[in-house]
Amino acid sequence: MNELVYRNETTLRTIALGLSIVIWIVLLFGTFGALLIYILVFALFALVAHSALIAHLRGNAIRITPKQMPDLCSRIYRCARKLNMEQVPEAYLVNGNGVLNAFATRFLGRNFVVLLSDVVDSMEDRPGALDFYIGHELGHLRRHHLTWSKILAPALFLPVIGAAYSRAREYTCDRHGLAVCENPEDAQYGLVALAAGKRRWRNVDLEEYSKSAAATPGFWMSLHELVGDYPWLSKRHAWMRAMADRRTPTLGRRNPFAYVISILLPRVPGLGIAGGAVVVAYIAILAAIAIPAYQNYVERAALTSAMIDSAPYRQAVAQFGVSHQQWPTTLQQAGLADFPGDRSVAAIELGENGEISITFVNAALRGHTLLLTPGVSNGTIHWTCGGNIPAAVLPQECRTQP
Repeated sequence: MNELVYRNETTLRTIALGLSIVIWIVLLFGTFGALLIYILVFALFALVAHSALIAHLRGNAIRITPKQMPDLCSRIYRCARKLNMEQVPEAYLVNGNGVLNAFATRFLGRNFVVLLSDVVDSMEDRPGALDFYIGHELGHLRRHHLTWSKILAPALFLPVIGAAYSRAREYTCDRHGLAVCENPEDAQYGLVALAAGKRRWRNVDLEEYSKSAAATPGFWMSLHELVGDYPWLSKRHAWMRAMADRRTPTLGRRNPFAYVISILLPRVPGLGIAGGAVVVAYIAILAAIAIPAYQNYVERAALTSAMIDSAPYRQAVAQFGVSHQQWPTTLQQAGLADFPGDRSVAAIELGENGEISITFVNAALRGHTLLLTPGVSNGTIHWTCGGNIPAAVLPQECRTQP
């Protein structure tokens, strides 16, 4: 049974587990425990979404039992026994609408295998090939891939390692599919149907298709496989054919430069390079929105700080004006010391007619000056804002001035 596990899957899973543990810990402490709330919310959302799938199966699909589709039921039981599985999962037949596929899922501790009708119908001439699909999905359940996907979620988003582990799982499940087939060619035809379709698979030369995996894939093929979750079908077929013959397959070597590029590409499980492009575009959009918004916030904060820092100066100038019926010409005359500067404001200076000028440390405001000019209206001193500060970031006092 050890031969059912692809040589790299356990190693890759161990590496992914170590990386995931580190990432989980960093996220947990980096968010001060808020990660737990996000996980709970996401888990509830996933539970509701997954329940919709199970409800659809139980409400619309055909439950495969000894009385309903007994031929399929006997195949599933036979495949499960060959794989030494103690519990046989619930199985359903669903209208495939032209799609050749099958899948396994798990909900609240219960395992499910779903066969699409097109897979079943296309294998009427070679029913043994259907065992390959059943064995492949049972392999996912037997190896607990669905459970591990949740635990290893952070690592699955990492370049190279996440995709490599996903591909290793597919190779493992292909071996499970091969193991349950009475005739190795049944498994090979079952796999090749994914490439040739539900009718033309009968005309495929298995040996010739297997040989196609020996060709050097080149840069682009190498890159797309390195960031993808599935190996090329020709490589999967070459592995199965080689295992049946007890030999190692001849596979074309990937382009070394593709490895370098794949490390630099962001990854979304199941989406390949397209997922990476989505991540890059999403980050770019967020940056285009967030960076100006943050810069605007920093500028507003600097101007707010300027108004706070200048308050004692405005008060002193106003008091001097009331007492002497004229504006002070220097800070010292108003009883003030030079402003020492802080993280936001570079200098506060007093000009003619009691005008206070403020310059800034912030790079975006460097070269800009906020001018606060005193005036008398109805016996009350008020301040007017001026200078070359952008109107959008002026302090509230300036935007509501009379």
